[in-house]
Amino acid sequence: MTERAVRWTVRRATPDDASDLARINVSAWRRSYRGLLPDDFLDAMSQDTRVPGWERWLAVPEPGRVFVAVDRQGRVGAYCGVAPVRCERDARPGLLTAELVAMYADPEVAGTGAGHAVHEAAVNYLHARGFEHVVSWVLAGNEEGARFSERHGWRPEGAEIEAAIGGRPVTEIRYGRATRLTWLGDRHHPLPAAG
Repeated sequence: MTERAVRWTVRRATPDDASDLARINVSAWRRSYRGLLPDDFLDAMSQDTRVPGWERWLAVPEPGRVFVAVDRQGRVGAYCGVAPVRCERDARPGLLTAELVAMYADPEVAGTGAGHAVHEAAVNYLHARGFEHVVSWVLAGNEEGARFSERHGWRPEGAEIEAAIGGRPVTEIRYGRATRLTWLGDRHHPLPAAG
């Protein structure tokens, strides 16, 4: 079976997944942010130190939720965490707004559909719970992340924040989309601009 033939099953993450989530988080950050963040910061990241944070997040009550894509052997290949919008400035006026807090795929399974599977499950979950709009922050320069987002209907909303990660100043760009897209088949269809 080729890597592209992997079949992913999506389920809700459990506390038993914390180690896998930490593993994917570290390896994906090292792959995605090399050159954007300091090498010494990325190299010092540790799966073991991230497990307790994942255990806490997986214990948060709904509507926050983390989804994982699992292959036939039970290996976790990607995750996507969503929650009600964390900062009021990110809420779309008049729309119940959520946030895609984090989404990463194991670099070893990149391109096999694991990321797509968890993304779709998370957005559908939000829509089913009444959320109408969802936002996500993408690190400036993360071209792969921006391309994935845009292929899935996300558009920059014109908001940016300055932060420091690993001692380096960075810019994050807010993307947004409706939880249920009203157009089909046209990846380049413009979404209404944020108000």
